[in-house]
Amino acid sequence: MDASRANLPAGQDIGMHSGKETRYDSRVDYSQLLRYVFKRFSVRSAGRTLLPTLQYYATHPALPAGDKPALFTMNILPPMMTVWHHLARKNLGNRVDITVFDCSGKLDEQEFSGTHVQKFLNLYAATKSDAFLNQIARQRRIGWICDDDMFILDGKAADVVERELAVPNTASISFRPRSWWHFEMDGKQYPVSSSYCIAFNREIFVEKEHLSLRPADGNTHPSHIGKPVRRYDTADLANEMLLRKGYRCAIVPEEEREKYVTGFSGMSGAVMLLAYFTKPEQMMDYLESPPKERWSGNVLFGVLAGLLAISTIQECYVRLKGQPYPLRSLPTRAALDNLRRDREPYLRKDNSFKRVDDVSARLLASL
Repeated sequence: MDASRANLPAGQDIGMHSGKETRYDSRVDYSQLLRYVFKRFSVRSAGRTLLPTLQYYATHPALPAGDKPALFTMNILPPMMTVWHHLARKNLGNRVDITVFDCSGKLDEQEFSGTHVQKFLNLYAATKSDAFLNQIARQRRIGWICDDDMFILDGKAADVVERELAVPNTASISFRPRSWWHFEMDGKQYPVSSSYCIAFNREIFVEKEHLSLRPADGNTHPSHIGKPVRRYDTADLANEMLLRKGYRCAIVPEEEREKYVTGFSGMSGAVMLLAYFTKPEQMMDYLESPPKERWSGNVLFGVLAGLLAISTIQECYVRLKGQPYPLRSLPTRAALDNLRRDREPYLRKDNSFKRVDDVSARLLASL
């Protein structure tokens, strides 16, 4: 990723003052700081992940040949990996072989016995997923990708994967399609599979069609949210190419999805700010400084929703480990809830914290 500071005001390093502790400078636009912290995280974590990534590309490691699906996720927040892995092992047991790309470089590999943990640069999600499908899973028929904020709650999810990918000409099965746009081709409509939680028949996707999950510009398909989509996100263009070639890209029926998988969304901004700030007061200052009318956008809402989700992850972690994971800048749940109540009247009608509440309740009940 580009680690330049092109977005910073001339001569200013956002939040750093004469070598003192990190603080939020309220004169700097909050969205500008968010762009910066993504770059900063990637640069700093590279000190722990660059050499292992180079070794990965030099040695091309792979899971041994076998019939089990290869399940893959990537992680930047260690306590979330603890919760995700616990639920995957609890519900799937040994029916899958799990690979984790540790992009913070901070996972304790001994905590994930029986799982392949690979320290890896915090590159684009598509790059990491392609590396998994093409290399790690190259001796498996099924490559299953699941974001670490998408939690597997029912072992029958593996039955669904194996059953659907046994259907002739089926290239993929998705547990969480995109909902805000659809493919429209030759007068027919098709749902967009997405990459949140999707299993591929590698014999089709990799070996026969040689596809990639890379994003791309030029998306002209119909939107459901009142503005053009314009861009293909991770896996979208490959999804379209498979459909155009006549392959079946299966989708788990809507009424069954939450039975198998539940999850948050858009947590990365909150994670990056947690890694940047050093005290809860700085995080609260970041959220409280912008005028309240700015909460009608997506950025501040997304950060607070992410922090509420991380607060739930921390609660799950405490239940599993007996003590909290050190997240030095995470505000108390009470402080986050107070801010939520104060800012909810300013949210856009289509933004709601209900999803966070529902997923949190399901996670806590599933441990």
